Amino acid sequence: MNFFLQSDLKQRNWSAKAELFSTTGYFWHISDLHWDPSYDVGSNSASKCASSGGRPTPNAGRFGDYSCDSPWTLINSTLSAMRGILPDPDFIIWTGDDTPHVPDEQLGVEPVLRIIGNLTHIIKTTFPSGYYTEKLLNQTGFRVVVLNTNLYYDQNKLTENIKDPADQFSWADKVLQDAAKNNEKVYIIGHVPPGFFEKKRDKAWFRKEFNKRYIDLIQKHSAIIHGQFFGHHHTDSFRMFYSSKGSPISAMFLAPGVTPWITTLPGVIDGGNNPGIRMFAYDTKTLLIKDIITYYMNLTYSNVVHERWEKEYRLTEAFRVPDASPASMHRVMERISSDKCYLQKYYEFNSVNYDLTECHADCRVDHVCAMREVDFEAYEKCVVKEGGSFTAPVLFTLLLSLMLSLLCLN
Repeated sequence: MNFFLQSDLKQRNWSAKAELFSTTGYFWHISDLHWDPSYDVGSNSASKCASSGGRPTPNAGRFGDYSCDSPWTLINSTLSAMRGILPDPDFIIWTGDDTPHVPDEQLGVEPVLRIIGNLTHIIKTTFPSGYYTEKLLNQTGFRVVVLNTNLYYDQNKLTENIKDPADQFSWADKVLQDAAKNNEKVYIIGHVPPGFFEKKRDKAWFRKEFNKRYIDLIQKHSAIIHGQFFGHHHTDSFRMFYSSKGSPISAMFLAPGVTPWITTLPGVIDGGNNPGIRMFAYDTKTLLIKDIITYYMNLTYSNVVHERWEKEYRLTEAFRVPDASPASMHRVMERISSDKCYLQKYYEFNSVNYDLTECHADCRVDHVCAMREVDFEAYEKCVVKEGGSFTAPVLFTLLLSLMLSLLCLN
């Protein structure tokens, strides 16, 4: 394993070490591995993987291709990178998806179970302790609530006429009520997030009624919820939750995907990403998220030159906030909304440095409103308030891009 950077933890100055070791713990969050066992660089066919959907992959390399889901070499590299950067995390959050983007009839039950089994095995082998968050659950006063949000997915036909699928909302409400009585602090984990996809306007994953119930749950129990961790988008983003009076009460962190697969969702242009993994620094006494450090593989570089994982950014440095509390994340969102340099920085992080094009007016609206408003009606109002299509002449666009790049150098 050839790392471009040593672990960022080793670069901290000595004056901060005593405080860090006494109150700070670390955990990994990985999501959307999407292993495609069919990936074959040596194939003579135009497409080297089933997950490409027939798209040609002439540049498919050892660690993957942007039109394909993850080959095993990328899965193995990811876990090796995590082990090299932080070998002894307090726990690991793993929020799906595991299987490739192929039609259901091409998979079947047995291959799905085999994929999940193999991924589970490599994670457990690489990290023999701390896995499944037992360490967190066994600490008095700490609780993790893992929700099956696939029940709320708008494509799930089995739940479209059910008010509370599997009685999960009722169960979660009771668990959180009991946690409050027992003075527990809670992390919530799931795969499919509520709210809207920032790369396609008006694209929600939850059905409207389920989306509202989730928001109500967070607002009701925000005093004990100290973090929400989801995936599914394959992008690096976050979502804000507010009280009825408009105060920031919770933040949901959306982890980038390991798979570099360019989505085929209609309306999304070039929606790929570089493989990303995320480390959280948290207060071991309060569960406050202190910082977020994202590491990534530049897929093109690694395929052509050599395998390389490097630090992409640290939240507190990149956005100049003291921590990742709801108040700080609200400040990050406001800076992205009002400052073009922060917007562009966030936009490039969003695809894990894959899409480096300019984020102009409509792009800004889509990202800011998705971050700010999880509620359906509030999101629509945000789009109207912030929005309006923007079409610029080519020369003006080029000049604007040049000016913005010069302004954002620092």
